Amino acid sequence: MSRAAARQDSSGVYKRLLGYSLPYWKIFAVSVFAMVFFAATDTAFAALMKPMLDGSFVDKNPDTIRFIPLAIIGLFLIRGVTGFISEYGMAWVGRQVINNLRHEMFQQMLRLPTTFYDKTSSGQLISKLTYDVEQVAHASTTALTVMVRDTLTLIGLMAWLLYLNWMLALTFLIAGPFIALLIAYVNKRFRRISGRIQASMGGVTEAVEQAIEGQRVIKIFGGQRHQTGIFDKVNEANRRQQMKMTATREASVPLIQLLAGSALAGIIALATSPEMLKEITVGTFMSFIVAMTMMLAPIKRLTNIHSSIQRGIVAAESIFELLDREAEKDTGALRIERARGAIEYHNVSFAYDTGKGRVLENINLGIEPGQTVAFVGRSGSGKSTLVSLLPRFYDLSIGRITLDGHDIRDLALESLRNQIALVGQEVILFNDTIANNIAYGRGGEVREDEIVRAAEAAHAMEFIRQLPQGLHTVIGEKGVLLSGGQRQRLAIARALFKDAPILILDEATAALDTESERAIQAALEQLVRNRTTLIIAHRLSTIERADVIVVMDRGRIVEQGRHAELLARGGHYASLHRMQFASPQEAAGIR
Repeated sequence: MSRAAARQDSSGVYKRLLGYSLPYWKIFAVSVFAMVFFAATDTAFAALMKPMLDGSFVDKNPDTIRFIPLAIIGLFLIRGVTGFISEYGMAWVGRQVINNLRHEMFQQMLRLPTTFYDKTSSGQLISKLTYDVEQVAHASTTALTVMVRDTLTLIGLMAWLLYLNWMLALTFLIAGPFIALLIAYVNKRFRRISGRIQASMGGVTEAVEQAIEGQRVIKIFGGQRHQTGIFDKVNEANRRQQMKMTATREASVPLIQLLAGSALAGIIALATSPEMLKEITVGTFMSFIVAMTMMLAPIKRLTNIHSSIQRGIVAAESIFELLDREAEKDTGALRIERARGAIEYHNVSFAYDTGKGRVLENINLGIEPGQTVAFVGRSGSGKSTLVSLLPRFYDLSIGRITLDGHDIRDLALESLRNQIALVGQEVILFNDTIANNIAYGRGGEVREDEIVRAAEAAHAMEFIRQLPQGLHTVIGEKGVLLSGGQRQRLAIARALFKDAPILILDEATAALDTESERAIQAALEQLVRNRTTLIIAHRLSTIERADVIVVMDRGRIVEQGRHAELLARGGHYASLHRMQFASPQEAAGIR
């Protein structure tokens, strides 16, 4: 939920965006200063028309004839230098702004709570970090340069027109209000269409991401046509919005030029009347016409650039909406070096969405330091949710959880999570070396022999030694170059390397073959002796030696005890055990 109470208007968003330029105000000021000189060259060129015609062709003044060519060369030299300075300077500032925005966005993504990612498509987030930011870059560099430089050019040329003949200049200004009204309408439409383009780009990114992530499923189930249809739909929606933007922009430019051209035609008709011809010289008339003609190009660019500015504002709103989201609550101040591992759940209830009911109901559970506790139950019974509350991936609705007697909400998040190592059901590895994946998150210098020990304990060195670069092998995105079992063993090695007092295993051996599973189980049995271990298990064979087995059903704890005790009771656990280990004949009987 955004902390902003109301949607910011476009000027407020643009001011906030420009605020990112303040640290680079010196380069910004130099660029604007260069724009002033660049804009002045247009007015100066129009002004040269008067002495060039009156002095050279009418009066045939030799000094003027020698001066004009040198003045023209000087003008274009100044124009070239100041144009480069303004363009490069604004681009430099703009890229710094984008660099800082991306840095802030990435940091914010790392701080956002798990609930945000549960409800937000990763494709939409990627679109914000790529497409939206580039729109902001264009709005804060190219668009701003054009807006400032061409506005200054128009002001300079208008001032020259007023100087030459204020009556004719006022005639040109008659078109001003009509142009302003047209631009206001176009801006409103640009803003509305830009929002739709933003959303459609998120849809395109999401469709591409799903196709890449699920390419094996798509191929095996023959889903190419279905996925192509999904992509074509969002791609076509994006195309339509882009064409609406183009149509609006390209229709507005000739309309504005028609208004300006009509004013120009009226001025020419007025200037060539017998009464006016008596008052103005040929040079004055040509200088006036050249200045008016030169105003058309800036007017066109300013009209076009408003679409980029509106896109940038909508993109900035999207970015600021992300930056303004509330990060994970870290109200705790207490820090502990190494926990003993005593965990207690006191009257814990939890709901992801209050409208859909609770997924945990009145949980009370005590776990002693060094105990191995396994959580079993049917899918949806609340096992993963219960364990996810300990590292505060989700905040409690009701009740409290304590670690060594401290409410986990009183502990600083970093300190709390330093006490926990996690091996999830979905193995997450990074496109880096094996060594860096095992030692992930460890600050400072890491000795290779420490990594080797962790890898050996996880029985990962068996395959690592066979790789050409050993520990220094880059494993690709999500460890795609490794088998499922190899990825799982690296995840276990990473948990072992962290050496945290609390270990969470979410089906940690699920992807291993039988031989590897036995080896890992032997390693885990040695590992859990010195730490509190919470195991989320579906395969009951992996947790028979657990100190306590907690059986869950519909968000409640229905049984707890050791393996033999629970089997003897003949309750929920015994039923689950029979279903997993029954012979085909028995299974048929159960059904």
